[in-house]
Parts: sequence; C-alpha cells; structure tokens
Amino acid sequence: QVQLVESGGGSVQAGGSLKLSCAGPGYIFSSCGMAWYRQAPGKVRELVSSISSDGSTSYADSVKGRFTISQDNAKNTLYLQMNSLKSEDTAVYHCAACPTTLNWFFFGYEGQGTQVTVSS
Repeated sequence: QVQLVESGGGSVQAGGSLKLSCAGPGYIFSSCGMAWYRQAPGKVRELVSSISSDGSTSYADSVKGRFTISQDNAKNTLYLQMNSLKSEDTAVYHCAACPTTLNWFFFGYEGQGTQVTVSS
C-alpha cells in the first residue's frame, strides 16, 4: 500500500502561516503530477494547488498569491507554504498524486490528511 504522509498542520490565527509537507515513495515524485486538496466538513473536496511532472503549477483562485506549492525530489517531499491564512482556509488538507481525472478531482494515491484550523 503506497503511503503519502502529510505533516505540518495545526492551529493558527488569521494572518499567520503554516507549511505542510508530504512524504512518499520516490517513484511517485519522479513520474506523477502532485497536488494538495482540502475538504471542510460538509463540503466537497477542493483542489488547492497542483504541480505537474513538468514543474508547472496552478492554484485555486481563493489561494492565489497566498499559497505556494513546491517539491523536492531529492527528499521525496511535496510542500505547501500557506501565508496570510484566513478562517475560510480551515479544512483537512490532503496530499495526492497521479491524477486519474482530467480535472484533478481523483487521484491514484492520497494521504490521510492534516488538519488546518485558522481562528479569526
């Protein structure tokens, strides 16, 4: 069972920052697009940011200018730097790899998630 393991979540006040990390097998990082998505209680999952195998990145409009996705293939780690956090960013954040749908809604591999709570 392939595992993606997230870390770095926590509680922070509005305006603060957190950096999420996701570790996994090297063959995934070298061959697949990767992403962060989030899911708040009672809501559908939302793709937050993605990075393709060619290095191109994309962001949801709601996080543009505040979040930065990056990966370090030497460390087999995906990151999400989150700045200027807002209460509406509160959710469980999941790392995912190898999208199976064109809209990057489903993935071949997904982590269990890490809770991010932003208080106003």
